[in-house]
Amino acid sequence: MATELEYFEQAISLKEYMDRMEQLKDSSFSIYEKFDVPKDDEFITRLKEVKPRILVITEDWCGDAMMNNPILRRIAEAADLDVRAVYRDQDTELIDRHLTNGGRSIPVYLLLDADGNVSAKWGPRAATIQKHVMELKQQIPAKNSPDFEEKQRAVHKQITAEYTTKPEHWLTVYEDIRTTFLPVVQEA
Repeated sequence: MATELEYFEQAISLKEYMDRMEQLKDSSFSIYEKFDVPKDDEFITRLKEVKPRILVITEDWCGDAMMNNPILRRIAEAADLDVRAVYRDQDTELIDRHLTNGGRSIPVYLLLDADGNVSAKWGPRAATIQKHVMELKQQIPAKNSPDFEEKQRAVHKQITAEYTTKPEHWLTVYEDIRTTFLPVVQEA
């Protein structure tokens, strides 16, 4: 059984992952091109000092990954961090160690300490975005309903549209990542 550090060492850079995307690539790059890391000396400076490695578990069909990964990439670039990605579905052993509410939800960001141990986990969504998405999904009827697929497509389309056009969502993701990782890097 490979360790998270071994997965990290065999992974591709987040940049390479995004360059290889086949699905949702244009939307992901649109966010990447428009998002700027907020001026935040404490978080970025501390990341630069500690230099944690971040292992991303992701897939390019995932709408949450489409929004979150470009934000993480901008953080990594601002702090000069090594962030690498693995595909969730190529080897489910890793994601099965880091389930969210019993599911293989992605993306998951694993902050690795100097020894390669997981010191923090983030993902798949910022808490306030999770709440909003769950409220939207309440519009979807039961699976046996005749309009289930139509309503489900409409909700997914709305979520994707919001993810790609609302900078406030991007800032929410940034703040949630910051809130999760800053206490850990402050202790390092």
